[in-house]
Amino acid sequence: MTTEPSKPGESPKLSLRWQLFRGAVVLLLAVLCFIFGRPVTHVVCTASQDQDERTPLPPGQVDDASRLNATEMREVVDVPIDLARAEEQLATLLQTAREQGLKVSIAGARHSMGGHTIYPGGISINMLPMKHLRLDPDTGILQVGSGALWRDVIKYLDGHGRSVAVMQSNNSFSVGGSISVNCHGWQYGKPPIASTVRSLRLMQSDGSIVRCSRDENPELFSLVLGGYGLFGIILEIDLQTVPNQRYRLETSLVPAVDSLATYDSKVLQRPEVRMVYARMNVSRESFLDEVMLYVLVDDPAPDGVIPALSTAGLVSLRRSIFRGSVESEYGKRLRWKAETQIRPKLGGSIYSRNQLLNESVEVFQNRSQKTTDILHEYFVSREKAASFVEELRTIIPSHSGNLLNVTVRQVETDTDTFLRYAPSPMLALVMLFDQERTPAAEEKMQAMASEMIEAGLLHGGCYYLPYRLHATPDQFRRAYPQAEAFFKLKRKYDPHELFQNEFYRKYGGRSDVGAQAN
Repeated sequence: MTTEPSKPGESPKLSLRWQLFRGAVVLLLAVLCFIFGRPVTHVVCTASQDQDERTPLPPGQVDDASRLNATEMREVVDVPIDLARAEEQLATLLQTAREQGLKVSIAGARHSMGGHTIYPGGISINMLPMKHLRLDPDTGILQVGSGALWRDVIKYLDGHGRSVAVMQSNNSFSVGGSISVNCHGWQYGKPPIASTVRSLRLMQSDGSIVRCSRDENPELFSLVLGGYGLFGIILEIDLQTVPNQRYRLETSLVPAVDSLATYDSKVLQRPEVRMVYARMNVSRESFLDEVMLYVLVDDPAPDGVIPALSTAGLVSLRRSIFRGSVESEYGKRLRWKAETQIRPKLGGSIYSRNQLLNESVEVFQNRSQKTTDILHEYFVSREKAASFVEELRTIIPSHSGNLLNVTVRQVETDTDTFLRYAPSPMLALVMLFDQERTPAAEEKMQAMASEMIEAGLLHGGCYYLPYRLHATPDQFRRAYPQAEAFFKLKRKYDPHELFQNEFYRKYGGRSDVGAQAN
């Protein structure tokens, strides 16, 4: 064995030390490459392959967020921006539809997934142009056109120091759509959005316009909230708003078995808590066994300054980490590590309320032509939540469900809507799955969904209606025992059944409109 000769003026002992030091540096670099190389490579590869492969629909067709409901329509009508002109045009359109025996479906951003905004061969009304906004500074009531997107509402309210009281976690939906599905959010201690609606103006099937509230046409008010567009066209809504505030984020990573106790200690009896949600680990090695709890509390600044509304940060990185979890078990583990270890350090802890609400679904949206992302949501009581999750740990893997995300939220009792999913306080488990856009994959998803719905029912809960129509008519009626009365009232207020969609076709309960009921 030979050694490298010493350089002039360098002792053999010093040369050996240099070699050892150099070797140690190389080893350290190798270790760092091993530790960080794979995550970086995974994220970079995901980003490089993340192309928008979606193809536009042919003229005359519409679809929804599922990208599984492409349907030929007789006509797609965009309402005018001007409210008076829109009302005149809509009344004429409804008269024509009645005379010609056509059906009408109502659409906003089309983020439902079960054809709730679609009727084959019918007239589709696009409400998005109707987006006017007017705030009463004395009452904090916002009058808003049903086609306005929440991103527009948030920006407008932010300029007046106000914020949305209850909405989903993303800003891409229309206000009218959110009212029609009676969405809920992560605003702590709050019922669904119906609780914030003071009144609304509705165009009925005969073209007449009525105001609905808890005092004026109260029955129709309760039916339209969460009524899926079956009772008329929502023109504008009066919404109660709240002050925009400065919040501080607190996080806790705990085993799932300790999550409710952690929730009690971090949330209950704390009047400063404003928003709460949790996420669950979906990687195979810790499937639904870990929970990250997010609690946002009032944190007034000494100078009263609230952080300015800005665009979301690190969008490309966050998207690549999320989309990298779709077909990769390693990607799921990496995403959970980013969620629980990296994000708390890089994401900051101080936010405005409006900033928290101002994120688009497009940040994480599936752009593949071959696959799509499908939402499921189940409501169970706190007492039944643990056993329901235990069922999910068996059901989802048994169907090889590609689960991307589970978010848990709390919903208070809904006393406003007729077709309600929260007759008592509930925990909502919102799940996002990736599936191929093929009949075989849809059949497989439906089988899994049917089992999860049944598990929810056996645990005294129910499922959320805006997503795929996977429930059988029997499951639907067990989940919503008020359904029969709901549809009878639909035919009372819309005797010609002018307003229809795929949801009504499947579950409406009459042979002439229930062609898919069996």
